[in-house]
Amino acid sequence: MPRFPRQHGPAPTFQPGATGWAGHPKGSAAYRRILAGLAFAGVATFAQLYSTQAVLPIMAADLQVTAAEAALTISLATVGLAVTVLPWSFLADRIGRVRAMMWGICAATVLGLLVPLASSFPLLLGLRMLEGMALGGIPAIAIAYLNEEVNKAHAAMAAGSYVAGTTLGGLAGRLVAGVVGELWGWRAAALAVSILAAAAAVLFLVLVPQARGFAAASASGFRGALRTLAGHAGNPRLLALYIQAFLLMGGFVAVYNYLGFRLSGEPFSLPATAISLIFLAYLSGTVSSRWAGGLTLRFGRRTVLISGTVLMVAGLALTLTQVLALILAGLLLFTGGFFAAHSIGAGWTGVIATTGRAQAASLYNLAYYLGSSVIGWAGGLVFQSLGWTALALAVIGLACTTAVITAVVHPAAGAPKPVPGS
Repeated sequence: MPRFPRQHGPAPTFQPGATGWAGHPKGSAAYRRILAGLAFAGVATFAQLYSTQAVLPIMAADLQVTAAEAALTISLATVGLAVTVLPWSFLADRIGRVRAMMWGICAATVLGLLVPLASSFPLLLGLRMLEGMALGGIPAIAIAYLNEEVNKAHAAMAAGSYVAGTTLGGLAGRLVAGVVGELWGWRAAALAVSILAAAAAVLFLVLVPQARGFAAASASGFRGALRTLAGHAGNPRLLALYIQAFLLMGGFVAVYNYLGFRLSGEPFSLPATAISLIFLAYLSGTVSSRWAGGLTLRFGRRTVLISGTVLMVAGLALTLTQVLALILAGLLLFTGGFFAAHSIGAGWTGVIATTGRAQAASLYNLAYYLGSSVIGWAGGLVFQSLGWTALALAVIGLACTTAVITAVVHPAAGAPKPVPGS
């Protein structure tokens, strides 16, 4: 069993941004270990969270449920994550970022191994929700950890690298589930993904270095917590990012939840293994999230975020055709644009919020996964009633709304002149 990194080493700890600690510079050994460790945390988290997405048609047929009901295995997992990101963030303020992430990732791995044993659909949904609750200890804390441990000049690039790792995790989980599910069913697929996540969790525990920019926060009580959250929610720039997270993530999950059902029907009639290959489009997100982080140094976060949203709209428009090659090309653009926008939004919260960074990031993740749960599920009602065109147009509307909000709330003059990458 790997040794758990300690939160406080012999060197003194400093509050994030304090004079004594500027953060690990890009290219240092610690910087590389942080990114590698968090990349494996992303694999363990997102391989499990969306593992059933690739086998939703198989699961719906086996359990004799509708497409929207099968999608509840995604929505309830993300609901579980959404409702626990804030408690996890306050816990991380007390016990440390790394330790909190360790607890969450280990609990989720155990629950994931129980999912294939579910004897009924309600029990399956319950286990998926508990799994999501355990995973709530990863996404927001990871961003807060990055902003405390990495030099501020490279924070956007580091956040982009972390998001790139999450795309690889989501891709790996879906590909493994799709191939195994086609051969042996969705239960075998869930087991295979859980084993993959367990291996990634061990690598995270081995690689992630002890924190140097963290100092345990004193308990501020329930009222203090509410003041922190209210301060973030009342900040127009943070609120715009939370709305972006809700709308874009909701639309993104809806597209991936139901595109498989469209491709399995006429005129395409693709098998489950072939449908699982659509998740290779996540590789465009792996590239674009890192690329977007680097572009902020030249163009600023506002411009890159809006550009990513425009790419989403252009890509989704291509899926309105009946030509498979154009649909797949559109999915590449849509996915790349989404992860570019998401990497900017996720990293931006830690820059705008100078205090309560874990809570600021947790509110972003709360909105992000509530969007995944609510819009990801509701998209199924639109798809079942009105078809793919109506669903795609609805998601295009959400993306356009996000672009307008971003353009209005974040001033064009907010280019990163004072501090590169901010």
